[in-house]
Amino acid sequence: MSELQDSVNIQQNDPAKELDQSYYSFQNISKFLLLSLIGVFMFFVPIEINGKSSIPLDHFVTWVRGSVGIGADLYVMILVILGTIHPFYKKTWNKNSVEFVISIFKILGAIATFLVLFEIGPAWLMAEEMGPYWLNLLLIPIGLLVPIGAVFLAMLVGYGLLEFIGVLMQPIMRPIWKTPGRSAIDAVASFVGSYSIGLLITNRVYKEGKYTQREAAIIATGFSTVSATFMIVVAKTLDLMHIWNYYFWLTLIVTFAVTAITVRMRPISKMSDDYYISEGVPEEVIEGNRLKFAWKQAMQTAQHAPKLGKNILDNVKDGLLMAMAILPTIMSVGLLGLILVNHTPVFDYLGYLFYPLTALLQVPEPFLAAKAAAINLVDMFVPSLVVLETSLETRFIIGSLSISAILFFSSLIPCILSTEIPIKISHMIAIWFLRTVLTLIIMTPIALLIL
Repeated sequence: MSELQDSVNIQQNDPAKELDQSYYSFQNISKFLLLSLIGVFMFFVPIEINGKSSIPLDHFVTWVRGSVGIGADLYVMILVILGTIHPFYKKTWNKNSVEFVISIFKILGAIATFLVLFEIGPAWLMAEEMGPYWLNLLLIPIGLLVPIGAVFLAMLVGYGLLEFIGVLMQPIMRPIWKTPGRSAIDAVASFVGSYSIGLLITNRVYKEGKYTQREAAIIATGFSTVSATFMIVVAKTLDLMHIWNYYFWLTLIVTFAVTAITVRMRPISKMSDDYYISEGVPEEVIEGNRLKFAWKQAMQTAQHAPKLGKNILDNVKDGLLMAMAILPTIMSVGLLGLILVNHTPVFDYLGYLFYPLTALLQVPEPFLAAKAAAINLVDMFVPSLVVLETSLETRFIIGSLSISAILFFSSLIPCILSTEIPIKISHMIAIWFLRTVLTLIIMTPIALLIL
Protein backbone atom coordinates (compact mmCIF):
# COMPACT_ATOMS: atom_id res chain seq x y z
CA MET A 1 0.00 0.00 0.00
CA SER A 2 2.90 2.33 0.90
CA GLU A 3 4.58 1.66 -2.47
CA LEU A 4 1.31 2.43 -4.28
CA GLN A 5 0.94 5.72 -2.35
CA ASP A 6 4.56 6.66 -3.14
CA SER A 7 3.85 6.02 -6.82
CA VAL A 8 0.81 8.27 -6.71
CA ASN A 9 2.81 11.02 -4.97
CA ILE A 10 5.59 10.83 -7.58
CA GLN A 11 3.04 11.16 -10.37
CA GLN A 12 1.44 14.15 -8.66
CA ASN A 13 4.77 15.93 -8.21
CA ASP A 14 6.15 15.10 -11.66
CA PRO A 15 6.08 18.27 -13.78
CA ALA A 16 5.84 16.09 -16.86
CA LYS A 17 2.52 14.55 -15.76
CA GLU A 18 -0.25 14.50 -18.33
CA LEU A 19 -2.61 17.45 -18.44
CA ASP A 20 -6.17 17.42 -19.56
CA GLN A 21 -6.06 16.43 -23.22
CA SER A 22 -8.31 19.39 -24.05
CA TYR A 23 -5.23 21.59 -23.78
CA TYR A 24 -3.77 19.80 -26.79
CA SER A 25 -6.52 20.82 -29.18
CA PHE A 26 -5.70 21.80 -32.74
CA GLN A 27 -6.86 25.34 -31.93
CA ASN A 28 -4.38 25.75 -29.05
CA ILE A 29 -1.49 24.27 -31.02
CA SER A 30 -2.30 26.53 -33.99
CA LYS A 31 -2.54 29.63 -31.81
CA PHE A 32 0.77 28.89 -30.14
CA LEU A 33 2.70 28.02 -33.30
CA LEU A 34 1.23 30.52 -35.76
CA LEU A 35 1.02 33.61 -33.55
CA SER A 36 4.35 32.95 -31.83
CA LEU A 37 6.08 32.46 -35.19
CA ILE A 38 4.65 35.77 -36.45
CA GLY A 39 5.92 37.47 -33.30
CA VAL A 40 9.36 35.86 -33.58
CA PHE A 41 9.61 36.82 -37.25
CA MET A 42 8.67 40.44 -36.62
CA PHE A 43 11.07 40.89 -33.68
CA PHE A 44 13.98 38.52 -34.22
CA VAL A 45 14.59 37.69 -37.90
CA PRO A 46 16.74 40.29 -39.69
CA ILE A 47 15.94 40.71 -43.39
CA GLU A 48 17.39 43.05 -45.97
CA ILE A 49 15.14 45.53 -47.77
CA ASN A 50 16.48 48.30 -50.00
CA GLY A 51 20.00 47.60 -48.82
CA LYS A 52 19.12 47.90 -45.12
CA SER A 53 19.32 44.85 -42.87
CA SER A 54 17.01 44.99 -39.85
CA ILE A 55 14.11 43.19 -38.19
CA PRO A 56 10.75 43.26 -40.04
CA LEU A 57 9.19 45.45 -37.33
CA ASP A 58 11.80 48.13 -37.99
CA HIS A 59 11.21 47.90 -41.74
CA PHE A 60 7.45 48.14 -41.19
CA VAL A 61 7.81 51.22 -38.97
CA THR A 62 10.12 52.79 -41.57
CA TRP A 63 7.54 52.08 -44.28
CA VAL A 64 4.73 53.58 -42.18
CA ARG A 65 6.79 56.68 -41.49
CA GLY A 66 7.59 57.10 -45.18
CA SER A 67 3.98 56.51 -46.20
CA VAL A 68 2.38 59.02 -43.86
CA GLY A 69 5.05 61.70 -44.40
CA ILE A 70 4.37 64.79 -42.31
CA GLY A 71 1.53 62.88 -40.68
CA ALA A 72 4.15 61.15 -38.49
CA ASP A 73 5.31 64.54 -37.22
CA LEU A 74 1.77 65.63 -36.40
CA TYR A 75 0.97 62.28 -34.79
CA VAL A 76 4.00 62.61 -32.50
CA MET A 77 3.01 66.19 -31.66
CA ILE A 78 -0.45 64.94 -30.62
CA LEU A 79 1.12 62.21 -28.45
CA VAL A 80 3.42 64.77 -26.83
CA ILE A 81 0.49 67.10 -26.06
CA LEU A 82 -1.64 64.26 -24.68
CA GLY A 83 1.30 62.98 -22.65
CA THR A 84 1.82 66.44 -21.17
CA ILE A 85 -1.86 66.82 -20.28
CA HIS A 86 -2.28 63.26 -18.93
CA PRO A 87 -0.73 63.70 -15.43
CA PHE A 88 -2.83 66.85 -14.90
CA TYR A 89 -5.98 65.07 -16.12
CA LYS A 90 -5.25 62.14 -13.80
CA LYS A 91 -4.27 64.56 -11.02
CA THR A 92 -0.98 62.75 -10.46
CA TRP A 93 1.29 65.66 -11.41
CA ASN A 94 1.91 66.62 -7.79
CA LYS A 95 1.69 63.14 -6.24
CA ASN A 96 5.35 63.42 -5.18
CA SER A 97 8.41 65.50 -5.99
CA VAL A 98 9.51 63.20 -8.82
CA GLU A 99 6.10 63.39 -10.53
CA PHE A 100 6.09 67.16 -10.12
CA VAL A 101 9.51 67.59 -11.74
CA ILE A 102 8.67 65.18 -14.57
CA SER A 103 5.40 67.01 -15.23
CA ILE A 104 7.32 70.30 -15.55
CA PHE A 105 9.77 68.65 -17.95
CA LYS A 106 6.83 67.38 -19.99
CA ILE A 107 5.51 70.93 -20.39
CA LEU A 108 8.95 72.10 -21.50
CA GLY A 109 9.24 69.12 -23.86
CA ALA A 110 5.87 69.89 -25.46
CA ILE A 111 6.87 73.52 -26.03
CA ALA A 112 10.22 72.48 -27.52
CA THR A 113 8.61 69.87 -29.79
CA PHE A 114 6.10 72.42 -31.09
CA LEU A 115 8.85 74.97 -31.81
CA VAL A 116 11.07 72.42 -33.59
CA LEU A 117 8.23 70.87 -35.58
CA PHE A 118 7.06 74.22 -36.94
CA GLU A 119 10.62 75.59 -37.22
CA ILE A 120 9.92 78.71 -35.20
CA GLY A 121 12.37 78.17 -32.38
CA PRO A 122 15.57 80.07 -31.55
CA ALA A 123 18.76 79.30 -33.49
CA TRP A 124 20.31 77.17 -30.72
CA LEU A 125 17.20 74.96 -30.58
CA MET A 126 17.00 74.60 -34.36
CA ALA A 127 20.66 73.57 -34.70
CA GLU A 128 20.83 70.18 -36.44
CA GLU A 129 22.37 68.40 -33.44
CA MET A 130 19.77 69.82 -31.03
CA GLY A 131 15.97 69.88 -31.54
CA PRO A 132 15.85 68.23 -35.02
CA TYR A 133 18.14 65.43 -33.80
CA TRP A 134 15.81 64.48 -30.95
CA LEU A 135 12.66 64.86 -33.05
CA ASN A 136 13.80 62.84 -36.06
CA LEU A 137 16.06 60.22 -34.47
CA LEU A 138 14.23 59.63 -31.19
CA LEU A 139 10.69 61.01 -30.85
CA ILE A 140 9.24 59.96 -34.20
CA PRO A 141 10.82 56.45 -34.29
CA ILE A 142 9.84 55.70 -30.68
CA GLY A 143 6.38 57.23 -31.11
CA LEU A 144 5.70 54.89 -34.02
CA LEU A 145 7.65 51.86 -32.84
CA VAL A 146 6.06 51.39 -29.41
CA PRO A 147 2.36 51.28 -30.44
CA ILE A 148 3.02 49.36 -33.69
CA GLY A 149 5.33 46.97 -31.88
CA ALA A 150 2.60 46.42 -29.30
CA VAL A 151 0.46 44.75 -31.99
CA PHE A 152 3.06 42.04 -32.59
CA LEU A 153 4.04 41.97 -28.93
CA ALA A 154 0.58 40.54 -28.23
CA MET A 155 1.49 37.58 -30.44
CA LEU A 156 5.01 37.21 -29.07
CA VAL A 157 4.21 36.97 -25.37
CA GLY A 158 0.49 36.24 -25.15
CA TYR A 159 0.05 32.71 -26.54
CA GLY A 160 2.62 30.47 -24.88
CA LEU A 161 6.05 31.42 -26.24
CA LEU A 162 7.02 33.29 -23.06
CA GLU A 163 6.26 30.25 -20.94
CA PHE A 164 7.85 27.82 -23.42
CA ILE A 165 11.15 29.74 -23.56
CA GLY A 166 11.00 30.41 -19.84
CA VAL A 167 11.04 26.72 -18.93
CA LEU A 168 13.92 26.01 -21.31
CA MET A 169 16.03 29.00 -20.20
CA GLN A 170 15.43 28.58 -16.46
CA PRO A 171 18.72 26.72 -15.74
CA ILE A 172 20.66 29.62 -17.29
CA MET A 173 18.79 32.78 -16.29
CA ARG A 174 18.16 32.04 -12.61
CA PRO A 175 21.71 31.07 -11.51
CA ILE A 176 23.51 33.80 -13.49
CA TRP A 177 21.13 36.78 -13.45
CA LYS A 178 18.63 35.81 -10.72
CA THR A 179 15.66 36.26 -13.06
CA PRO A 180 13.06 33.80 -14.35
CA GLY A 181 13.74 31.95 -17.59
CA ARG A 182 10.98 33.94 -19.27
CA SER A 183 13.13 37.09 -18.95
CA ALA A 184 15.29 35.81 -21.83
CA ILE A 185 12.56 37.11 -24.17
CA ASP A 186 13.00 40.62 -22.73
CA ALA A 187 16.75 40.56 -23.20
CA VAL A 188 16.57 39.41 -26.80
CA ALA A 189 13.71 41.80 -27.67
CA SER A 190 15.78 44.75 -26.44
CA PHE A 191 18.95 43.71 -28.19
CA VAL A 192 17.50 42.96 -31.62
CA GLY A 193 14.59 45.41 -31.47
CA SER A 194 14.39 48.30 -29.02
CA TYR A 195 14.73 48.90 -25.29
CA SER A 196 11.30 50.57 -25.41
CA ILE A 197 9.78 47.32 -26.68
CA GLY A 198 11.75 45.33 -24.11
CA LEU A 199 10.38 47.57 -21.35
CA LEU A 200 6.87 47.20 -22.73
CA ILE A 201 7.26 43.43 -22.37
CA THR A 202 8.78 43.76 -18.89
CA ASN A 203 6.03 46.08 -17.67
CA ARG A 204 3.27 43.85 -18.99
CA VAL A 205 4.76 40.67 -17.46
CA TYR A 206 5.40 42.49 -14.16
CA LYS A 207 1.80 43.71 -14.00
CA GLU A 208 0.64 40.12 -14.62
CA GLY A 209 2.50 39.10 -11.45
CA LYS A 210 5.14 37.02 -13.25
CA TYR A 211 8.10 39.14 -12.08
CA THR A 212 8.86 40.40 -8.59
CA GLN A 213 9.84 44.05 -8.11
CA ARG A 214 13.51 43.07 -7.92
CA GLU A 215 13.32 40.85 -11.01
CA ALA A 216 11.60 43.59 -13.00
CA ALA A 217 14.28 46.07 -11.85
CA ILE A 218 17.07 43.70 -12.91
CA ILE A 219 15.53 43.27 -16.35
CA ALA A 220 14.81 46.99 -16.83
CA THR A 221 18.28 48.14 -15.78
CA GLY A 222 20.34 45.16 -16.92
CA PHE A 223 18.81 43.83 -20.12
CA SER A 224 17.27 46.93 -21.74
CA THR A 225 20.18 47.66 -24.04
CA VAL A 226 19.96 49.72 -27.19
CA SER A 227 19.37 47.60 -30.27
CA ALA A 228 22.09 45.89 -32.27
CA THR A 229 21.16 48.11 -35.21
CA PHE A 230 21.90 51.23 -33.15
CA MET A 231 25.24 49.68 -32.21
CA ILE A 232 26.07 49.90 -35.90
CA VAL A 233 25.41 53.65 -35.77
CA VAL A 234 27.84 53.96 -32.84
CA ALA A 235 30.43 51.77 -34.56
CA LYS A 236 30.22 53.78 -37.79
CA THR A 237 30.52 57.07 -35.91
CA LEU A 238 33.63 55.85 -34.07
CA ASP A 239 35.14 54.18 -37.16
CA LEU A 240 34.98 50.70 -35.62
CA MET A 241 33.28 48.84 -38.47
CA HIS A 242 36.58 47.24 -39.55
CA ILE A 243 36.59 45.43 -36.17
CA TRP A 244 32.80 45.04 -35.93
CA ASN A 245 32.86 41.42 -34.71
CA TYR A 246 35.23 42.30 -31.87
CA TYR A 247 33.10 45.29 -30.94
CA PHE A 248 29.73 43.52 -31.15
CA TRP A 249 30.56 40.30 -29.32
CA LEU A 250 32.78 41.78 -26.62
CA THR A 251 30.22 44.51 -25.90
CA LEU A 252 27.44 41.91 -25.70
CA ILE A 253 29.45 39.68 -23.33
CA VAL A 254 30.61 42.55 -21.10
CA THR A 255 27.11 44.07 -20.91
CA PHE A 256 25.55 40.89 -19.54
CA ALA A 257 28.59 40.07 -17.39
CA VAL A 258 28.19 43.46 -15.70
CA THR A 259 24.50 42.70 -15.13
CA ALA A 260 25.42 39.38 -13.48
CA ILE A 261 27.63 41.32 -11.05
CA THR A 262 25.28 44.23 -10.29
CA VAL A 263 22.36 41.94 -9.37
CA ARG A 264 24.48 40.81 -6.42
CA MET A 265 25.20 44.38 -5.25
CA ARG A 266 23.20 47.17 -3.69
CA PRO A 267 20.76 48.66 -4.52
CA ILE A 268 19.42 45.73 -6.60
CA SER A 269 20.29 43.01 -4.09
CA LYS A 270 18.15 44.71 -1.41
CA MET A 271 15.07 45.40 -3.54
CA SER A 272 11.72 43.88 -2.64
CA ASP A 273 10.60 40.45 -3.84
CA ASP A 274 6.94 41.50 -3.70
CA TYR A 275 4.71 41.18 -6.75
CA TYR A 276 2.57 43.85 -8.42
CA ILE A 277 -0.54 41.82 -7.59
CA SER A 278 -1.25 40.37 -4.16
CA GLU A 279 -0.42 36.82 -5.21
CA GLY A 280 2.23 36.57 -7.89
CA VAL A 281 2.70 33.82 -10.44
CA PRO A 282 6.28 32.73 -9.80
CA GLU A 283 7.97 30.49 -12.32
CA GLU A 284 7.80 26.85 -11.27
CA VAL A 285 11.16 25.16 -10.80
CA ILE A 286 11.33 22.26 -13.24
CA GLU A 287 13.47 19.20 -12.75
CA GLY A 288 11.74 16.62 -14.92
CA ASN A 289 11.39 16.43 -18.71
CA ARG A 290 11.94 20.12 -19.40
CA LEU A 291 10.94 20.14 -23.07
CA LYS A 292 7.73 18.23 -22.39
CA PHE A 293 6.78 20.52 -19.54
CA ALA A 294 7.58 23.61 -21.63
CA TRP A 295 5.14 22.39 -24.29
CA LYS A 296 2.44 21.79 -21.68
CA GLN A 297 2.90 25.27 -20.20
CA ALA A 298 2.57 26.78 -23.68
CA MET A 299 -0.66 24.85 -24.32
CA GLN A 300 -2.14 25.98 -21.00
CA THR A 301 -1.36 29.59 -21.80
CA ALA A 302 -2.83 29.33 -25.29
CA GLN A 303 -5.97 27.79 -23.81
CA HIS A 304 -6.55 30.65 -21.37
CA ALA A 305 -5.27 33.51 -23.55
CA PRO A 306 -7.75 36.27 -24.48
CA LYS A 307 -8.95 36.63 -28.04
CA LEU A 308 -6.36 38.10 -30.39
CA GLY A 309 -8.34 41.29 -31.04
CA LYS A 310 -8.73 42.09 -27.34
CA ASN A 311 -5.09 41.23 -26.65
CA ILE A 312 -3.88 43.54 -29.43
CA LEU A 313 -6.19 46.33 -28.27
CA ASP A 314 -4.91 46.09 -24.68
CA ASN A 315 -1.29 46.09 -25.86
CA VAL A 316 -1.76 49.04 -28.21
CA LYS A 317 -3.41 50.98 -25.38
CA ASP A 318 -0.40 50.25 -23.14
CA GLY A 319 1.95 51.19 -25.99
CA LEU A 320 0.24 54.52 -26.62
CA LEU A 321 0.22 55.37 -22.92
CA MET A 322 3.94 54.57 -22.69
CA ALA A 323 4.73 56.65 -25.79
CA MET A 324 2.66 59.55 -24.41
CA ALA A 325 4.50 59.33 -21.09
CA ILE A 326 8.05 59.26 -22.45
CA LEU A 327 8.06 61.46 -25.58
CA PRO A 328 7.77 64.94 -23.99
CA THR A 329 10.30 63.97 -21.31
CA ILE A 330 12.77 62.63 -23.87
CA MET A 331 12.70 65.95 -25.70
CA SER A 332 13.18 68.19 -22.66
CA VAL A 333 15.72 66.06 -20.75
CA GLY A 334 17.68 65.30 -23.92
CA LEU A 335 17.93 68.98 -24.87
CA LEU A 336 18.92 69.94 -21.33
CA GLY A 337 21.66 67.33 -21.42
CA LEU A 338 23.01 68.62 -24.73
CA ILE A 339 22.98 72.20 -23.43
CA LEU A 340 25.00 71.12 -20.38
CA VAL A 341 27.43 69.17 -22.56
CA ASN A 342 27.95 71.83 -25.22
CA HIS A 343 27.64 75.10 -23.32
CA THR A 344 28.71 74.47 -19.71
CA PRO A 345 31.71 72.91 -17.92
CA VAL A 346 29.43 70.64 -15.83
CA PHE A 347 30.65 67.41 -17.43
CA ASP A 348 34.26 68.54 -17.33
CA TYR A 349 33.88 68.54 -13.56
CA LEU A 350 31.85 65.32 -13.46
CA GLY A 351 34.56 63.67 -15.55
CA TYR A 352 36.82 63.81 -12.48
CA LEU A 353 34.61 61.12 -10.91
CA PHE A 354 36.06 58.61 -13.37
CA TYR A 355 39.41 60.22 -14.13
CA PRO A 356 41.35 58.39 -11.36
CA LEU A 357 39.99 55.09 -12.68
CA THR A 358 40.67 55.78 -16.38
CA ALA A 359 44.20 56.97 -15.48
CA LEU A 360 44.82 53.91 -13.30
CA LEU A 361 43.59 51.60 -16.07
CA GLN A 362 45.90 53.42 -18.50
CA VAL A 363 43.13 54.34 -20.93
CA PRO A 364 44.65 56.51 -23.67
CA GLU A 365 43.33 60.10 -23.34
CA PRO A 366 42.10 59.32 -19.78
CA PHE A 367 40.39 62.64 -19.13
CA LEU A 368 38.40 62.63 -22.39
CA ALA A 369 37.38 59.05 -21.66
CA ALA A 370 36.30 60.04 -18.14
CA LYS A 371 34.29 62.98 -19.45
CA ALA A 372 32.60 60.74 -22.05
CA ALA A 373 31.77 58.22 -19.31
CA ALA A 374 30.05 60.96 -17.28
CA ILE A 375 28.14 62.26 -20.31
CA ASN A 376 26.79 58.76 -20.87
CA LEU A 377 24.29 59.41 -18.07
CA VAL A 378 22.63 62.01 -20.31
CA ASP A 379 22.62 60.09 -23.60
CA MET A 380 24.26 56.97 -25.00
CA PHE A 381 25.25 58.51 -28.36
CA VAL A 382 26.78 61.85 -27.29
CA PRO A 383 29.89 60.24 -25.65
CA SER A 384 30.91 58.97 -29.09
CA LEU A 385 31.04 62.56 -30.34
CA VAL A 386 33.42 63.48 -27.50
CA VAL A 387 36.04 60.85 -28.40
CA LEU A 388 35.90 61.05 -32.21
CA GLU A 389 39.53 62.19 -32.50
CA THR A 390 41.02 59.83 -29.91
CA SER A 391 42.94 56.55 -30.27
CA LEU A 392 41.31 53.33 -31.43
CA GLU A 393 41.48 51.88 -27.91
CA THR A 394 39.66 54.84 -26.36
CA ARG A 395 37.00 54.84 -29.08
CA PHE A 396 36.48 51.10 -28.59
CA ILE A 397 36.19 51.40 -24.80
CA ILE A 398 33.75 54.34 -24.89
CA GLY A 399 31.74 52.76 -27.74
CA SER A 400 31.28 49.65 -25.60
CA LEU A 401 30.58 51.66 -22.44
CA SER A 402 27.80 53.55 -24.24
CA ILE A 403 25.95 50.24 -24.66
CA SER A 404 26.88 48.50 -21.42
CA ALA A 405 26.01 51.38 -19.06
CA ILE A 406 22.38 51.01 -20.32
CA LEU A 407 20.80 53.81 -18.23
CA PHE A 408 20.60 57.35 -19.63
CA PHE A 409 18.29 60.29 -19.05
CA SER A 410 17.51 61.21 -22.64
CA SER A 411 15.32 58.15 -23.15
CA LEU A 412 15.67 54.95 -21.13
CA ILE A 413 15.21 56.42 -17.64
CA PRO A 414 12.00 58.26 -18.68
CA CYS A 415 10.85 54.97 -20.26
CA ILE A 416 11.33 53.14 -16.96
CA LEU A 417 9.60 55.91 -15.02
CA SER A 418 6.59 55.59 -17.32
CA THR A 419 6.14 51.93 -16.34
CA GLU A 420 4.74 50.47 -13.13
CA ILE A 421 8.17 49.14 -12.14
CA PRO A 422 9.07 50.80 -8.81
CA ILE A 423 12.69 52.00 -9.21
CA LYS A 424 13.85 55.24 -7.63
CA ILE A 425 15.84 57.70 -9.75
CA SER A 426 18.58 57.61 -7.09
CA HIS A 427 18.78 53.83 -7.50
CA MET A 428 19.01 54.11 -11.27
CA ILE A 429 21.86 56.62 -10.97
CA ALA A 430 23.64 54.29 -8.52
CA ILE A 431 23.20 51.34 -10.91
CA TRP A 432 24.48 53.47 -13.80
CA PHE A 433 27.58 54.40 -11.78
CA LEU A 434 28.28 50.77 -10.88
CA ARG A 435 27.80 49.65 -14.49
CA THR A 436 30.13 52.39 -15.74
CA VAL A 437 32.90 51.50 -13.29
CA LEU A 438 32.58 47.74 -13.89
CA THR A 439 32.52 48.15 -17.67
CA LEU A 440 35.68 50.26 -17.59
CA ILE A 441 37.41 47.72 -15.34
CA ILE A 442 36.45 44.74 -17.52
CA MET A 443 36.63 46.22 -21.01
CA THR A 444 39.78 48.36 -20.77
CA PRO A 445 42.33 45.54 -20.32
CA ILE A 446 40.56 43.53 -23.05
CA ALA A 447 40.72 46.47 -25.48
CA LEU A 448 44.36 47.22 -24.68
CA LEU A 449 45.21 43.57 -25.16
CA ILE A 450 43.51 42.87 -28.48
CA LEU A 451 43.80 46.21 -30.31
